[in-house]
Amino acid sequence: MRVTVIGCSGSFPGPDSPASCYLVEAEGFSLLLDLGNGAVGTLQRFHDVLDIDAICITHLHPDHCLDLCVYWIARTYCPDGPAPRIPVYGPTGTADHMVKAYELEPNPGMLDTFDFRPLEPGPATIGPFTVTTALMNHPVEAYGLRIEHGDRTLTYSGDSGPCPELVDLARGADLFLCEAAFVQRPGLPPDMHLTGREASDHAFKAGVSTLVLTHLLPWNSPEQTLAEARKGDFRGPIELARVGAVYEV
Repeated sequence: MRVTVIGCSGSFPGPDSPASCYLVEAEGFSLLLDLGNGAVGTLQRFHDVLDIDAICITHLHPDHCLDLCVYWIARTYCPDGPAPRIPVYGPTGTADHMVKAYELEPNPGMLDTFDFRPLEPGPATIGPFTVTTALMNHPVEAYGLRIEHGDRTLTYSGDSGPCPELVDLARGADLFLCEAAFVQRPGLPPDMHLTGREASDHAFKAGVSTLVLTHLLPWNSPEQTLAEARKGDFRGPIELARVGAVYEV
């Protein structure tokens, strides 16, 4: 698998990155994990914007799904005619949510362009990938994703506070894209996000090979997030996600 970071900023786009988006490729199949605000613009730097075969949306907060609106425009109104309809996997009500976001009529909404399919806990086949999902610890219906191709595994946390389900999802993963939105301070909201240290501890419990910290809030110091992660239990390679980073998994 080839994994390219398209966007790694948390909650809103930062000066150097759009919000969450990751491109996963294998056997000529291109899968997007999330499509947060600003992601479609940056995607064009690294990949043909229309050469996407499927999309997984982990949850319906804007920093993970809102660029479905502009991507709908790109696929629907391109000069050579509409691009082929592609599947979009997402939480309950994804199609209705996007209709409201763009103020479209429900019929057809975006259904001529996207084949909306429900994400549900458990394994599914998407192109050449086996994608296993689990509910994460977040205020809305939110999923983490385990993506397997052959004997290689990528786990993407989506958004999550501390939870054993994330450890199970990441068990033995070669690459763990884990959110680390918070830096340690008193009064952090519970059941929402991880600190760098908590991400490290989840990686250690899961026995992953490499940890990449992502969903980095623009107002936090990424160096502080990395330093906190290195104080955790995980002793393997730890990196900060950055736009354009490529991982051969």
